[in-house]
Parts: sequence; structure tokens; C-alpha cells
Amino acid sequence: MSGPRSYGRGAAVLSAGIGVTGLVTYTYFSLASHSLPDDEYGRITLLWSAVFVVVSVLYRPVEQLLSRTIAERGAAGGTLGVAARIQAALAALFAVAALALRGPLEDELFGGSETLYWIFVGTVLLYAASYFARGWLAGHHRFGAYGAMVLLEALSRCSFAVAVAVGIAEGQDAVALGMLAAPLVTLAVVPLAASVASAPATGAQATLGEGEAEFTLRHGTGFAAAVLLVMLAEQTFLNAGPLIVMATEGGAAGAALAGFTFNVLLIARAPLQLFQSVQTSILPHLTRMRAQGETTDFATTVRTTLIAIAVFAGAAAVVLLAIGPALMDLLFGSDTDYARGGLALIAVGMGLYLAAATLNQAALARGQAKQAAVCWTASAVAFVVFLVIPGWDDPILQVEVGYAAGAALLCALLHNLYRRAE
Repeated sequence: MSGPRSYGRGAAVLSAGIGVTGLVTYTYFSLASHSLPDDEYGRITLLWSAVFVVVSVLYRPVEQLLSRTIAERGAAGGTLGVAARIQAALAALFAVAALALRGPLEDELFGGSETLYWIFVGTVLLYAASYFARGWLAGHHRFGAYGAMVLLEALSRCSFAVAVAVGIAEGQDAVALGMLAAPLVTLAVVPLAASVASAPATGAQATLGEGEAEFTLRHGTGFAAAVLLVMLAEQTFLNAGPLIVMATEGGAAGAALAGFTFNVLLIARAPLQLFQSVQTSILPHLTRMRAQGETTDFATTVRTTLIAIAVFAGAAAVVLLAIGPALMDLLFGSDTDYARGGLALIAVGMGLYLAAATLNQAALARGQAKQAAVCWTASAVAFVVFLVIPGWDDPILQVEVGYAAGAALLCALLHNLYRRAE
């Protein structure tokens, strides 16, 4: 059953789990913000940014590869072996690079903290197995297990912030340990993912042409490399702001301002986490419809998703215009005032970004990974160039304007790609 009902149920199941996950993630940062000094909280946000830049760039390509390929071909034909080799190679590459760059990472990014450095390394390595399992589950439409996995991850991470807030533990290291515990705990779900390996994929699969029965390492690497560029650009949009602010300002003041910038961008980040439910379910769904030649349903699914995003982003912008500064002060607290217009601008940018993410999944389903990667790379480069333009008195406003403009450019480029393929 690969029609609209199947997609709707899959997105609904994931939305329930990931929606709660988003609230738990907000709670983690809210508790950390109130429990730690500004500079230590800034280090926590930088650690989070560094971890999720790396894991998203390195591991989500394999998650997307598994999701799309299992939906199209099933788990046979070498799919799992190819994906596992790519994932292992990427994890090994990270380990070598992290050890070689230990000095700069520890001193510049983590303020000389050896503990934060090793938490960073361990967390990234553990996520290799976690993201492999996610792709496996998504490809087989096991969305309940997928949602349970990410919710368990968020709950285990948040428990460490709770411990600090109530006085059981103290300091930034205790809060940071939650990031290491999260993927470790969720590996308990991996046996559940393994149990679906022999189950037949639901829905019809594409008819493979002669010579294409075996999914080769070359096929997998080409797709994963293109998606890796997409993920790098995605994380640039979400994390370049705090990192550039930190590098520009420097010292404890820079760390505190980076934390403030991170809080502002949570308006964009948290809905994106919720949107994972749509991204995860829509890729195998669109892939199967394309394989079956259901072009009308393909276009209807994309259009319906874009309309829902527009309604959500518009409502978010109105709420932030009305009570945004008071809401942010309540959640995070700060000596710096949150600008009402800037928060609404981030909400508009968030809507454009989520629309672009939907169009990107349509491109991946159509086998346009390389063209999509070009759109993402061009937009991300333009965003970073904007952020380093001198002369802005307010670096937060520069990030807010740059994010919205970059998201608009990205959405326009991917929409053009989508229309050309119709």
C-alpha cells in the first residue's frame, strides 16, 4: 500500500514520536540554559552543533540511500552490504580526522575541555549504527520503531539535563554526557531493525533493467556522495550562524553570543526535527510511486505537503510577532533582548527551508541527487558569504536576514528543478 493513505499514516505515526521528541529537545536546552553560566551553555550548543553537523553530513546519506533503495528494490541485491561498507568507511574517516585534529578541536571549539572532545568523538561514532538502523526501518515502513528510536534518544539525553537542574549532578560535562548516552541507549532498537531484514518490503518495486539486479558500490557511493553535499549544505544553514558568531567575537562573550544565536535558530531547527517525520516517510513513498508510474499522485503528495508547510510557517510567524520575545525569554532567559521582527523572519525562512526540503526529497526520488546537490551547495555558499560581510552592527540580525534569504534562494532553485522534471 503505497498510496496517499500509506504516506499519511506513516507521517502521522512519526509525527507523534518526533513531535514529542522536539518538545523534549527544547526542554534539554531550556534546562541547560537555566542551569549553566552563559559561556558554559554556549559550549553545550557548540558541542551539539558540531555533533549534528558531522553525523548529518556523514551518516544521513546512508540513511537516505537505504530508505530509497529498499523502497525501490527491497533489501536484496547487495543493498545492505553496500550501505554498511559506506557507513563503516565514513565512520573510520571521521575517527582518523578527529584524532589528527584533536588539538585545534579541543582548544578552539571546546575551550580546552578534554571531556567535551571525547564526548564529541564517542557520540559521532555511536551515531553510525543509529542512522543505519533508521534508514533500514524507513525503507521497510517501520515508522513506529523509527519514532520510538528518536524519542528514546531525546529522553535519555534530557535526563542528564534534568539531573543537573535538580542538583543530582552539576556542570557542563554532566549535561554534555547526555549527548553521548543518547545514541548508546537507542542502539537497543537495532535488534528490532535487524528483525525486519528478511521481511518483504511493502508495495510494488521497480522492474530492474538488465545488468541492474545487483546494487553496486559505485551506485551507492554516487548517491551517497551527492546527498553528503546536501547534508553539508543543510547543516551549514542550521549551524554556520552560531559558529561564525563565535569565531568573530571570540572568548567567553563570543560563546555566550553563539548560545543566543543558537536559541534564535531553534525556531528553525525544532520544526525541522518534527519535519523529519515527513522527510522520512515521503522519500520511500515517492520512490515507489515513481517506480509505478503514478505521476499524478506524486505531484499531489508534493503539493499537499507544501501547502501544509505554508500554513504552519505563516501561523508560526504570526505567533512570534505577537509574543515571540516573551516566549523566548521564558524558555531560555538572557541578558540580550530577542527582536520580534527577527524571530518572525526566522519563521518565514523556516517555511521556505521546509518547502525546499520537500522538493529535495522529490528530486532524490526521481534520481536527481546530483542536480539537487548543486542547488544546495550554491545556496549554502551564498549564505556563508552573506554572514561574513563586514559592516553589520547586529550579528544576530545578520544571521536572521541571511537565513531567510538563503532559504528563499534554495527553495527557488529546487522548485525550478522540480518543474523541469515534470
